[in-house]
Amino acid sequence: ASVASGLADVENNIPLAPSDRMLSGSIGKTYVAAVALQLVQEGRLKLDDRIERWLGREAWFDRLPNARDLSVRMLMNHTSGIPEHVLEKEFASALQKSPDKVWAPEELVAYILDRKPLFPAGQGWSYADTNYILVGMIIEKITKKRFYSELERRVLKPLKLTRTSPSDRRELAGLVPGYSRPNSPFGFEGRVVTGGRFVINPQFEWTGGGLISTAEDLARWAKALYEGRAFGKELLAGMLDAVPAKTGKGDRYGLGVQVRQSEWGPSYGHGGWFPGYLSEMEYFPELKIAVAIQFNTDAMRGLKRSPRAYIAEITRVIAKAGSS
Repeated sequence: ASVASGLADVENNIPLAPSDRMLSGSIGKTYVAAVALQLVQEGRLKLDDRIERWLGREAWFDRLPNARDLSVRMLMNHTSGIPEHVLEKEFASALQKSPDKVWAPEELVAYILDRKPLFPAGQGWSYADTNYILVGMIIEKITKKRFYSELERRVLKPLKLTRTSPSDRRELAGLVPGYSRPNSPFGFEGRVVTGGRFVINPQFEWTGGGLISTAEDLARWAKALYEGRAFGKELLAGMLDAVPAKTGKGDRYGLGVQVRQSEWGPSYGHGGWFPGYLSEMEYFPELKIAVAIQFNTDAMRGLKRSPRAYIAEITRVIAKAGSS
């Protein structure tokens, strides 16, 4: 079931519909992880292999923090020690100066080359889109195909996620306007879609997120993913094998998955932010229920509660209805 409330377009007083699409931000990492784990299943990728196996010949490779010590697993669970390129001031400035620019992955990684690692490889935790840009590059090296075409073939089509597609251009079908908070990290305040075009090219997010979706598709995806339908069930335990994360009390992070505590035991899922949008998906294995929510604003204060708090409220209603 899918419901919507509020306005899709505040200025024109257009109500939000369940079929309206929004940018889902870092939830895209869950799809990247699924494609990577399919390659593990096929014997084409090993999580504890050093990433120099695929990227070591690149001219920039040794300028990468912790370069020769990094494994694929460290990238996927954010224990690499690599800083976050998205937080670099020069990067935000470049986005504003060239809103139509199509970014190559190497150009994104360039922002953190020659930086000191945040900690020795595998000996700390720090979240970074940069980790997943590198995973995307490795997937393309192994498959010799574009990541998005692999995602479509391996995940979106088989699981019939028809409202989910790449956010790889400024004009995206079905995208409702988002509204960005004051002092947004990229400097965009207020409405981020005008005349059907996003204020910048969201393509830069790529495998750090890189998708447009609906709450219903996200919930379907969470249920399929965490019930082992995106790859062999034997790999699911490895995906959920999580390290302590700095996102909240008791939070852990696996391979593209946030493992968190809820009133129904552990939950699996991911949050996503993109200028003007907040998304959250969560699966409760004890209940076998998946719930996802999207907001076309990133002003958390205006929401009164966190997206996870809204998910908990919805889950209580569903669980109560199921038990009565």
